[in-house]
Amino acid sequence: MDESPYVSGSPWEELGAPADRWAGCPPDLEARSDALRHIRVCDLSGQLAGAGATRLLAAFGAQVIRVEDPTNKGGWDIVRGAPPYVDERRGIEFGGAFNNHNTEKLGVTLNLRTERGRELLERLIAVSDVVTENFAGGVFTRMGFPYERLRELNPSIIYVSNSGFGASGPYRDYRTWGPIVQAVSGLTFTSALPGQPPAGWGYSYMDHMGAYAAAIAVLAALWHRDATGEGQAVDVSAVEVGLGLTGTDILERHLAGLMPREPGTVHANRDPGMAPHGIYPARGEDRWIALACRDDEDWRRLAARIGEPWAADGALATVAARLAGQDALDDLIGAWTAGFDAEELAARLVDAAIPASPVRTAAQRIDGPHPATPDWGLWPTVIHSQIGAARVEGLPVHLSETDWSLRRGAPCLGEHNQFVFGELLGVKDSELAELAEAGVL
Repeated sequence: MDESPYVSGSPWEELGAPADRWAGCPPDLEARSDALRHIRVCDLSGQLAGAGATRLLAAFGAQVIRVEDPTNKGGWDIVRGAPPYVDERRGIEFGGAFNNHNTEKLGVTLNLRTERGRELLERLIAVSDVVTENFAGGVFTRMGFPYERLRELNPSIIYVSNSGFGASGPYRDYRTWGPIVQAVSGLTFTSALPGQPPAGWGYSYMDHMGAYAAAIAVLAALWHRDATGEGQAVDVSAVEVGLGLTGTDILERHLAGLMPREPGTVHANRDPGMAPHGIYPARGEDRWIALACRDDEDWRRLAARIGEPWAADGALATVAARLAGQDALDDLIGAWTAGFDAEELAARLVDAAIPASPVRTAAQRIDGPHPATPDWGLWPTVIHSQIGAARVEGLPVHLSETDWSLRRGAPCLGEHNQFVFGELLGVKDSELAELAEAGVL
């Protein structure tokens, strides 16, 4: 399309699309990025996968209204009060992961088991651009909100269902967590060392990858909506996202006809076309260095730095030879790297145009020498109304004109009920008090 979808005469403008969803809101709530400030998201998602997707939208200025259940004090979202913590304080408002995944959002509470709660949700959907949830497949429909009902409330609504197995198929009703998705998709099998069982990851890696996929899908649907005025349903399956990340395993099976490897023969640190390629010990306790030789020229440079007879042996001159003897080669490389400080050796290898890096600890990843310096903004500090100042995860991109911004921490439970229901939906203060007393809010 040659013209912007927001210029005069575009289909969405003819339907009355607002220029700014934040118009008239208090200054302390207003978005600081202009990219998506015309978008309002009614967000019923939680945990990491759903909340992570809307977090990305909020960072670029979308007005994300996080809907939670007041009756269990936020307990349905297990990360709300979960570690890590900034100090000794505990409770549903002090969970570090919740703060990280819900920055810049507004927070309201609705008891959807009550008729009045469902009515208020319907009113919120009617004035939103996007509705998101990451319940198991079909749950939102059984709550009384199938896509057809959402379209009745708002014909141009974009509805996003972000679940483990998607909204259709034989496994749609299964409930999953990130580690389960990783196992089903095959990613866990690929994370192993020879002779050891698959290791997987100690956290929900696929929640984060599923979040990115869902956010991209929302942006694509919004572009279509802004160009045509037409909303649509978006179905995200985290398992299918994981399948797309297994890479050569699937390619080898379906393009080359190779059978899957036996359990215990997978080596997570190796690459099928490079050697050496792995993680090797460095001087000190639990210190490691990663290095890779992409081709024979990389190997020649590395062999020159090693300076030992075995490295100069012509038998290791080709990739094929190094791959064939990779176990012995890794032992030799490891014995050599173990005599060096990881930071110093990595710097020497990088200077020689050899890909290498220390394996960084959590503290080093954030505060140590690293390409992502504080000036780059990857670890911004936000202000949470109860926690105070806390560093959170930024976005690994920057836009020259409409960059993201994270300054306000996650909302406390129901923190913005008065603004959303009172100012946005027009519910009187006296009625809000009654609804809170009745357990609707």
